[in-house]
Formats: sequence, structure tokens, C-alpha cells
Amino acid sequence: MRAIEITEFGDADTLALTETDAPEPREGQVRIDVKAAGINFADIMQRRGHYQGGPEPPYTPGMEVAGVIDAVGDGVGREVGDEVVSLVNGGGYAEYAVADARGLLDIPGEMSFEEAAGFPVQWLTAHNCLHEWGGLEEGESVLIHAAAGGVGSAAVQLADEAGAEVFGTASTPEKLSMAEDLGMDHAIQYTEEDFVDRVNDLTDGEGVDLVLDGIGGETSDESLAALTDFGRMVSYGAAAGEPGRPNTADLLFGNKTVIGYHLGRAIEQQPMKVMGAVPELTQLLGDGTLEVQVGHTFDLEDAADAHQFIEDRKSSGKVVLQP
Repeated sequence: MRAIEITEFGDADTLALTETDAPEPREGQVRIDVKAAGINFADIMQRRGHYQGGPEPPYTPGMEVAGVIDAVGDGVGREVGDEVVSLVNGGGYAEYAVADARGLLDIPGEMSFEEAAGFPVQWLTAHNCLHEWGGLEEGESVLIHAAAGGVGSAAVQLADEAGAEVFGTASTPEKLSMAEDLGMDHAIQYTEEDFVDRVNDLTDGEGVDLVLDGIGGETSDESLAALTDFGRMVSYGAAAGEPGRPNTADLLFGNKTVIGYHLGRAIEQQPMKVMGAVPELTQLLGDGTLEVQVGHTFDLEDAADAHQFIEDRKSSGKVVLQP
């Protein structure tokens, strides 16, 4: 089969197309004929060697796939031919991938394989950060960084559906327009204005109740200033390349809370809390109330171009590979 392999940490050009044997499912596993594989910023951080606990080269990246089951291991209650979407423990950038049968999800409604490949990581992250970890309530306000990205576009829709007032940042007017179409109330172009000043202007200096931050670095530090007293910030990534280092005095005197979230670790340690979001997400995505935003698709052999496209901040919505 064809697969992408990373033989050393580095830039996007370390992604190389190779030929290898298709994996065989073990007990409790299925093999999926991959029709679409989602790309996540975590894949890029792993490739750079900046992801705590990430894989060591050589390896095939990719943590979510959608496709058709073509082989099953012992003890599996699934059938060959089932169309599914799943998180995988690496190996998603390939024509075939193995997955734990316990984590398989049916593809909601009439969703395409490309849309389904954008469902597990980013929609579970968005829902968990807003609700299970962030405790968002109707009528509250939330600031979503990278509002036109994969997690961001999901979070905007979910926050709007929950009856929140939605603030969002993005780098271009086009990305902000997309997020507004999804339900964002207040657009902030962070390349042209200070997002903290803008939030304070829009809230009469009060700030927002919740911030979702996957950027890290200075953005995390500054986001605390955009929080109201007793506000919460959920930190779920470090796209800036370094974590935020909040000043504890800001937390202390504002009674503010910073909450960490990592999807993989959360599933390992509290799977019911994470996966409890699935029924609601499946219903809302299946009936068209919410939509996975697939912004760009690339052929498998162009995985390096896809990574570079994301790193150059050209992407909006979900970026997907098609084997």
C-alpha cells in the first residue's frame, strides 16, 4: 500500500510517499480502507519533534480516518463493508489503517468521507473545551482563537448553538467572514488590532466568560486580560510553538481559571467524559444543524504541500488527505 512516512524530524519536506505492507488487524481491531484522512496541527507539531510524548521516526502520521472496514480481527462486532470514522493511534496517512473497534463511529447522516474525516478530533475537542471542560452556559460570552480553523469553526457553531455570545479572532477578512457565516457575533482581525483591546471595547471593559486557546505563547498570556473576573480559559494546544506562561497574579486577583485539555490523554483517562459528546454531535451533524467545514483537500502524495499550506496560514476549515 501507499503511505506517508516521516524518517526524521523537520520541515514539511520530510513527509515522503512510500510503499509498504498493509497492516493486519489484531484482536479487537479492524482494518479500514481509508477514503479520507484528517490533518491536525498536532501532526505538524509531531513532525517538528515538538509534541510531548509524540512518536519517534520513522513513523506514519495521522490520527483520524474515514473509510470502509475491509478486515476484522477476533472479537469484533463489526462487519466488512461498514462505513466508519475513527481516531487511530498513528498510521492515518495511508491507504489502509488499523483502529480499535471500540472507538469506531458510524458516519453521521449523509456526511461524505471527507467531512467525516474532519469530525472526531476537532469536533470532540471543540465540544469538550466548550462544555465538558469549559462549562459554557447559555448567555455567556466566549472568545475563540483561530475561529476559521478546524477546531475554531466547530467551536463557533457549537457556541452559537448553545446560545453564547461569540467573539472570534482570525488573520484575514475572508476567514472572519467565514466564521461570521457560522454564527460568530464579533470579528477580530488580530493582524490589524489588539484582540484584548477589542474585547474590552465590546464588553465595556468586563471581558468574556470563556476563552478557547489553541495558540499558546503570548496569545495565552494576553487572553487572561480578555477574561472577566471568575472567567475560564481552556488551553488545548500550542500552535505558536511554545506554551503560554500565565502570571499567577492575574489568576489570583481576578479569580480566573486556566484549564488544560489534551484529547488523547483525556480519552485514555476519562473516556466517558470525552465520548459523552458523541450522541449530540452525531445528531446535530447528521441532521445538518451543524456542518464540518472542509476547506481544502490534497492527494496523499501531496501531504507535504498540505502541511506547508497549513503552516503558511492559508487554510480555513478542515484540511483532508485523499489516498
